[in-house]
Amino acid sequence: MDDVKQFLRVSRVYIEKILRPSYVTAYMMTWLKEDVIEQIKHKEQEGPTMASTLFVDKLLELQDEGWYQAFIDALRASGYTGLCDALEKRDFRDIECLEEDRRHLSIIYSTVKSNIKPDELVPYFTQCFLHGELEAIKQETVQKGDCAGAEKLIDCLLRSDKKQWPKIFTIALEEKNFTPVLEVWSQNKDSECKKETESSCEEEGEQSTFTMFQYSEEVDPQNQCLSAAPELRLNHDSSVANVPQLTGYFHQSTSELKLRNYQEELAQPAHQGKNTIICAPTGSGKTIVALSICDRHLKSMPAGQKGKVVFLATKVPVYEQQKDIFCKYFEDSDYSVVGFCGESPENVPIGMVLKSSDIIILTPQILVNCLKEGSVPSLSIFTLMIFDECHNTIGSHPYNVLMFHYLDMKLGSTGEKCPQVVGLTASVGTGKAKNEDEATQYVRKLCASLDIEVISTVKNNVEELEKIVYKPEKLIRELTPRKTDLFINVMSEIMSETEKMARNIFPQLDSLSNIQNRSFGTQKYEQWIIDTQRKCRILQMENKIEERRICQELFTYTEHLRKYNDSIMINDDARTKDALDYLKNFFENVKNGSYNPIEQQVTKVFEAKLPILEDISSNNLNPKLDDVEFILIEAYHENPQTRTLLFVKTRALVSALKNWIEETPDLRFLKPDILIGRNKRHDNIGMTLPSQKGALESFKTNSESKLLIATSVADEGIDIPACNLVILYEYVGNVTKMIQVRGTESHCQYLATRVSRKTRFTPRIL
Repeated sequence: MDDVKQFLRVSRVYIEKILRPSYVTAYMMTWLKEDVIEQIKHKEQEGPTMASTLFVDKLLELQDEGWYQAFIDALRASGYTGLCDALEKRDFRDIECLEEDRRHLSIIYSTVKSNIKPDELVPYFTQCFLHGELEAIKQETVQKGDCAGAEKLIDCLLRSDKKQWPKIFTIALEEKNFTPVLEVWSQNKDSECKKETESSCEEEGEQSTFTMFQYSEEVDPQNQCLSAAPELRLNHDSSVANVPQLTGYFHQSTSELKLRNYQEELAQPAHQGKNTIICAPTGSGKTIVALSICDRHLKSMPAGQKGKVVFLATKVPVYEQQKDIFCKYFEDSDYSVVGFCGESPENVPIGMVLKSSDIIILTPQILVNCLKEGSVPSLSIFTLMIFDECHNTIGSHPYNVLMFHYLDMKLGSTGEKCPQVVGLTASVGTGKAKNEDEATQYVRKLCASLDIEVISTVKNNVEELEKIVYKPEKLIRELTPRKTDLFINVMSEIMSETEKMARNIFPQLDSLSNIQNRSFGTQKYEQWIIDTQRKCRILQMENKIEERRICQELFTYTEHLRKYNDSIMINDDARTKDALDYLKNFFENVKNGSYNPIEQQVTKVFEAKLPILEDISSNNLNPKLDDVEFILIEAYHENPQTRTLLFVKTRALVSALKNWIEETPDLRFLKPDILIGRNKRHDNIGMTLPSQKGALESFKTNSESKLLIATSVADEGIDIPACNLVILYEYVGNVTKMIQVRGTESHCQYLATRVSRKTRFTPRIL
């Protein structure tokens, strides 16, 4: 007994950091009196650590045999499995390993709570959080908003005893694309596996009994990512695994596919077995060429050998489009087609299905995950790999990660046979090349990354290609910004005052980053914030308590500066009203959270200027919007059936322009819809896959919505044939981002305040 109590005294420091006694006391009613339990619960209102201290004190007062085992059993029953294991084994190393992650999370607390949506992250932590914690986060979010819910989620992470929580947190941030948090959370972590999930490649997926597919034709409304309901049966025991399966819609033989002459020319090197980049304009039918290559590859396998093709698409909407095409084409063939993307159900044994299918359509990170987990042992299981939008094979992109595996296999001594590689792109691009030599070097590097032998372009059938691929009319229009902008002046004062407050607690603020000459309301200022936060997280001081306080406060100041910077950029391209609403929503959210003294101080500065900002926003028109309105009115006057795709650079601007169109009497008939990615930046707005698909389908088929406002999620590889007017509003993309514009009267207008020579070149290749 004395030994047990002595051990509990030594280990109580771990218990007090983790335990919320209210989740455990229900299992200890035999040992603790009712008034003691009530006393502990009351103490928890002052904080879980204080309640845990009292709880341990009461345990140490117990004398009857069996109380310690009852405590261990209570921990396990309530879900504190990590703490329970540590106490049973008397080994706290797994819990101690979490200390650095806890310290780091507490430092970046302000950035995390200001840039996540807790309801999107909660599903990732069902194995890390107790049921009561999950419900508390949801309830706090519903009642008080995202900021308060995020604070509750962070508090649960800081008290979690599960050793996997830092990894799951990283996965969740990456999969939901909460970039500002990732930039300061995972700088020193392994972020290679950007969309890894705990269950995507389970060991049970290695069963050898999986031999036959049996399909259901019903659509699963809960999994809109996959076009058919997934019942996959094992023919040995008829047990069901929830594996999504694709159904097709073509009712024709694969032998009916006939390529045009230029398409045959493009496919020729790949038909000969060469690693090939097929480079052809948007609208030329590269996917049809890929179908032909895939079909011939599978049919030409030597006797006794079986081909396996993987088709990779970088974005989920593109994946959906390509998956449907492959599925329809091969429906009546002997080849099985299956597809998975980042939206696939978590309980799917993906590795097992990959091994059992002939044609697999994937988003690339899934394959990276499976290789890392071992459910796909090697890329040698494939005989052909097709990379859609292959110009993305650069840097740390999943395409490049896959090709690292490929090249390791090719250059290694295992003797494994490498699959054939085929890339599809409208343009290989030139990266940041400033001259022809640098551009050539960039293309060579891309080819080396993909192990390419041939870049296949149309040379002999150019005339036929030009008849098929319509070149839209292009127009560059230089916009006139506001001559004077009082909003920027006032926001600059607020930002200067906020920077001054940050320097008061850390005078060396400006020395943290090498980025100098930053202007308010610019991407450069955003980069300064990111760099400053990164340097802050590794700041070293002798007084660790002071170090932690300063870092936390600096994160709070810089997070507010980030929102101010955003508002100036919104004001630049939209109405001042939209920029001010963005800030007011942010501060309302902050007030519903813990609202610490630093936040109160910063809010006071903002609210002191709020009456002036309100006055400015009531009458601060943006002449750039007048130009956009003129273009739209003119286009629809000439052709009432016009369908417009309006590209903008940020999600916040998508919302602002949608509101502007709906509130402008002459434009509200357009009934704009939006197409944006999933929280890639800190705007905390995003679309789930079903919403993305719905917006695309509505724009293609619904006569009511005449305009689609989009970010880059729609500028690469998505076929939107209904569109006959494209407006690039202050939108500068890489030259490889090709817009899918088809029809006989298509127009592309590039609108920008400053038009550089490079910008003038860009629309010519669209």
